[in-house]
Order: sequence, then structure tokens, then C-alpha cells
Amino acid sequence: MQVVVIGANACGAKAACRVKRLDPNSEVILIDKSEYISYGACGIPYYVSGEIPDVNALRETSFHVIRDKKFFTDAKGLTVLTKTLVEEIDRKRKTVKVKSLESGRREEIPYDKLVIATGAKPRTLEVPGTDLKGVYYISDLGSAIELKERIARGEVEKPLIIGAGLIGLEMAEAFADLWGLSVTLLEFFPQVLPKNLDPYMARIVESHLRERNVKVELKVRVKEIVGKEGKVIGVQTEDRFYPADLVLIAVGVEPNSELAERAGLLVSPYTKGIVVNDRLQTSDPNIFAGGDCIEITHLVSGKKVVMPMGSLANRQGRVIGTNIAGGFATFKGTVGAFVMKCFDLAIGGVGLTFAQAREEGFDPGYALNNQTERSHFYPGARIAFYELIFDKKTGRVLGFQGVGPMTDGTMARIHAISSLLPRRPKVEDLLELELAYAPPFNTALDPIHDTAHVADNILKGLFQPIEWEEVLRRLKEGDQNSLILDLRHPKEAEFLLKRYPNVKQVLYQEFKYHLSEIPRDKDLILLCNSSRRAYEVARLLKGAGFERVYLPLGGVSFPRRWGEEIR
Repeated sequence: MQVVVIGANACGAKAACRVKRLDPNSEVILIDKSEYISYGACGIPYYVSGEIPDVNALRETSFHVIRDKKFFTDAKGLTVLTKTLVEEIDRKRKTVKVKSLESGRREEIPYDKLVIATGAKPRTLEVPGTDLKGVYYISDLGSAIELKERIARGEVEKPLIIGAGLIGLEMAEAFADLWGLSVTLLEFFPQVLPKNLDPYMARIVESHLRERNVKVELKVRVKEIVGKEGKVIGVQTEDRFYPADLVLIAVGVEPNSELAERAGLLVSPYTKGIVVNDRLQTSDPNIFAGGDCIEITHLVSGKKVVMPMGSLANRQGRVIGTNIAGGFATFKGTVGAFVMKCFDLAIGGVGLTFAQAREEGFDPGYALNNQTERSHFYPGARIAFYELIFDKKTGRVLGFQGVGPMTDGTMARIHAISSLLPRRPKVEDLLELELAYAPPFNTALDPIHDTAHVADNILKGLFQPIEWEEVLRRLKEGDQNSLILDLRHPKEAEFLLKRYPNVKQVLYQEFKYHLSEIPRDKDLILLCNSSRRAYEVARLLKGAGFERVYLPLGGVSFPRRWGEEIR
């Protein structure tokens, strides 16, 4: 059996090696247009930043051998064609037409089974000036090497990034942290990470970026990338001009599916991804596809999506290799789990955001929580922030997000929720989740539990939430129909008491002795750092017959971390 694999990175290389391991007598030909194959593309921002000083580290095995053409030939037994472009797939004759990018020589290669792992390509920005010198898309390792060399030569002082998604934020850190460059970050949407986080969580990230001297500009529409003598000198938006000597466009990626489409394979007109079944076969049973070029099922929404992640691509490569070699394996879909580093923050999410859940027809609610990642009395315990998205009609868990310190805590909680989401859990299932505890690692009730407790209380109508934006508005306007009750220690409440006339401080543990002082003709808004004390007082007031009692989710710690003047 002769197997041809187009694309020699995560999915393609994994599929090729899996076939050869299971069927050593097969002939496997691995083809890629680049000289760099099987590298850790997700490590590119850390190579640019200098955290990974040698580019070859991205190409090495765990035992420090470079995964190049010779490695795959000698160690894996593959035939490897690098700097080779696949121009056409002839399904009738079962051949691929290839061209050497060095010699220009063309040839046809027959296949019994074919794998398409052509990945994704950067989404282009349709404005003038994208062809100027100094404008980059991080499309491959070669472009990353060129970009880093320019910075190392001192040719870059004012980098500008268009797009505040995962890559945009990672590259902002890469430019600012090691190289000390003044970075401008432009985003069309009104928040950073618009596809990954809800605003309550994204504003924490935005504030952290500003603290690290990244200039963040939101709700920006780029009109032109401006150049002089063929070189970029800045970016013109609808409102102003931003000077820049390097522009990185990071507005997302899209499936590289043109080759498959030209071959007559079924490609989704909506996602642009190659259509595959659970065994990752295309509409031609002799052709498989995987990685960033295919569409897959989102296991929460049930819709087809493109999810360009190296973790998924590697898993898909193994499934493809198993099936080609005569076994049986399936890939059911994704819950969209991600985790990333942004300066001193670990950021993660899984499932649907609140906005996505609403778009998919759910009736979503959300719960916010902040607490220490480990027991509060353990040295070094630090605060992290969490959001749980759920369906108000059924109680089904739809998504989970975390923003915390640079530890493994955020990832661990994303992993826990990720393992449950395909089973369509409800909020009550999270309450029963058994998670390990010891003070150096966790709290006795994990943040997953406590965030689920908030959601459970909302579902049962045990308190009435109020949006923080509404609370801030009433504070700043001095709304006389509202009384903000600060339940913290007088020293903690001092700032609000001095600044806003509609704030009253009542110590949480003494509140029951002050019930007679609380008016019944005002909206009562209860504040504390995490909303735990506020919830208990809300229940006390409810029992005393008060009706207009409201609780902003997550406590004062949320707007404080947004950079709001509240403490």
C-alpha cells in the first residue's frame, strides 16, 4: 500500500508515522512545501520572545534530535519530499501532481490512500498596504525567523499588532517582555480575546496588558497600512494615525482547503473546512483529512466549526493513521478547550462563551467567582477569576473560563470541565465532582465547586443578580433610589464611603443588629470582595421581608481588576 500525506506538520507527520508503525510494509510519502517540517508552531511566540532561544528547539524530539527530512527517513522509514508543492489531486487516476520549488521539476505520484493535512492560512486584511515591507503574517516558521532577526538587528522600535486574539496577545508579550518594545494592539471588537472570553473576564486581561505597557485600542477599524518608499510607517484607522515600523496582522486563520476543493472534495461553504466523517474520511473514501483544514463538530453546540489547535491535529493524525492501516478509530469532535500565557496571567476556556451560547439558541446565564487557587492560608496563595456559563432552562453547563496567576491551576480546571462537557453535564453534576485537595494545591472546595454553587443559587432563585455595569453607573451617578451596602471592614470600605454619597458601610458579622437602619423603599445593592458575605446578607434580608435586594456577581475584586476606581 502506498500512502501519500500532504502536509508534514502536526496532523500529517503524526498520520504518516502512525501508518508506518502499524503497517511497516507500507510505503509512506510525506510532502511539504516548506523546508521546515514537524515543528511546534504553537511555540513560535516564545521563540520570538527569546524564551526559547534556539529555533531548532521547536523542531526537536523530546530526546533532542531535530525532526528534519533525514530524521523521518532514517528513524521513521518515510520518503520525505520537502520544498515540494502539491499542485493537483487527480482522484480518477489516484495520483498527485507535485512541483519541486528548487528545481521546478514536475512529477506524478500515485497513491492508494491520501491524507490532506494542509493546515490553515492567515486571514488577510482587505486594506491597502498589506504588501509593504515590514508587514507580517505569522504563517510559518520561516516568517517567524525573519521577524525575530529584524528585531535582533535593532530594526524594530514601534511594533503594532492588528488583532487581539490568542496570537495577537502572545505576540504582544513576545515583543514587549524580552525586547522591551513599545507595543500597540488594535482590535475591531470592544474587548480583547473576543472569540474566547466574555467581557467580564476579558477586561481583566485588558487591564493586565495595560499594566505591562501595551497600548490597547478597542473598537478600531483599520483603513490603511501606510508606507513610505515601500516600507511600513504606520496604520491609519478611521480616527487617527498610529506610527509603526513593523505591523503584524493577526486577525485569525481559515482552512487551507483550496486543493481539496479543486479536487472535487466536499468543502463546507460556511466554515470553508473540508467535510469529513468520524473516521476523518472525506467525501472520497480513499482520501482522509485532518488538522486545521477540516470542519469538526462542536460537542456543546452540535454545530460544525473549524478549530485550529495543535492538540486536536495530533489526535486526528493518529486516528487517520489507525484507519488507513486497517484499524478502526474515530474523532467525535471538540469542546474547544484552550489555555494561554499572557505575561503573568494564565488564561483558559472551554465550551461556549455567554455570547456564543445566546447565538446558538440557548437561554444562557452566568456565574462569576474569585478565590485563591490554593488554600488562602497557604503561603503564596493568589486570587484567580472564574466564569461558568449555563442554560437557565435546563441547568446544562455550556462553558467555563478562568483567568489566574501563572500556575497550572487554570489549566487543571479547564481540563476537569473539558472532560465532562461531552457528557452534557448539569450544574448539579459539578457540585458532585470529586477533586483532590491539599492546601499547597487547592482549596477544600475547588473553585469549580464554588462557581457552580453560585450558578446553583441563581438557578434556584436564592438571590437576584445585578450587572456590575449597572452598579457602577448607580455609584457614579449617585442614584438616590439605590443604597449600596458595603459589608467589608470600615478601612476597606473607606474609599467608597468618601467618594459616593449613596454608600453605607455595615460590617457583615454585625449586620443582623442593624436591620432597623436599612430602608425598605430603596434598591439595596450588597458589596464585598467576593460576594460570599453579600450572599449571606441577601438571604438574611430576604428572610426579613426585604424585596429589592441585589447582588453583583464576583464581588468588588472584578471591577477592581478591570481598572475601575473602586476598592
